[in-house]
Amino acid sequence: MDPETGTNRTVVTEFILLGLVETEKLQSMLFVLFFFAYLVTVGGNLSILAAILVEPKLHTPMYFFLGNLSALDIGCITVTVPPMLDRLVSHKRTISYDACLTQLFFFHLLAGMDCFLLTAMAYDRFLAICRPLTYSTRMSQTVQRILVAASWACAFTNALTHTVALTTLNFCGPKEVNHFYCDLPQLFQLSCSSTQLNELLLFAVGFIMAGTPVVLIISSYIHVAAAVLRIRSAEGRKKAFSTCGSHLTVVCLFDGTGIFNYMCLGSEEASDKDKGVGIFNTVINPMLNPLIYSLRNPDVQGALRRVFVGRQSLT
Repeated sequence: MDPETGTNRTVVTEFILLGLVETEKLQSMLFVLFFFAYLVTVGGNLSILAAILVEPKLHTPMYFFLGNLSALDIGCITVTVPPMLDRLVSHKRTISYDACLTQLFFFHLLAGMDCFLLTAMAYDRFLAICRPLTYSTRMSQTVQRILVAASWACAFTNALTHTVALTTLNFCGPKEVNHFYCDLPQLFQLSCSSTQLNELLLFAVGFIMAGTPVVLIISSYIHVAAAVLRIRSAEGRKKAFSTCGSHLTVVCLFDGTGIFNYMCLGSEEASDKDKGVGIFNTVINPMLNPLIYSLRNPDVQGALRRVFVGRQSLT
């Protein structure tokens, strides 16, 4: 082994993000599409936040978590899309080593928080439907804050673990990242030192940090489904399934793409598929979440109408 590569020293000081397309015409189209998607995502999630803040009827635990989810979606798309738009405009595809690690840390912090928050939302639905008599005490404001704080702590630990572990790798060339943002699978491919321990860490932590929430969500909804089926009123069953259906749709989209992205490492041929999954994780999911929750939820629809129509009538 070369002595230079045997030390834990990063030779590469910057990476080149290859992005999604090469030709200038396609890059212009891509800029318009992603800029529009960014505006729709931020506008949609801000609308959900506004509706929750101004509508007293939505001051409940479920919408407290939904408001946090909307804020996370804004953060998640902001970490990846604006830097990509800047590179499309400036035609500068380089990103410094430190900026790359920073982007990776915040992406995993927000994505991890998303995962834990969806688990808290499933627990909330379990208590609301299966334990209605003790719901108000078991899901008090203190409990809500503890769940959010614990989610942040777990997500921070996860993101910091992977970021610190990545700094132990050597990068001595090549430096072309076949993606539009910095993420672990693509950076592993560029390392000139062994990534076996890093990959094992990703699998192990991923199994604990993602597998545990999935098991808890599935367990919660098995109990929820059994309780809903015992409801005699057809209208009651419809309302319960509508509320839970929105959450389950988001969980399936988020966890499905996440598992595909991080449990299938080591294949350079999978890079184009990784880009598609990356678009789904960072753009489509945050953009769809407001639509999913508003289209299937009459309470949110009513609050949004009062927010926008009410303001227009005042003017």
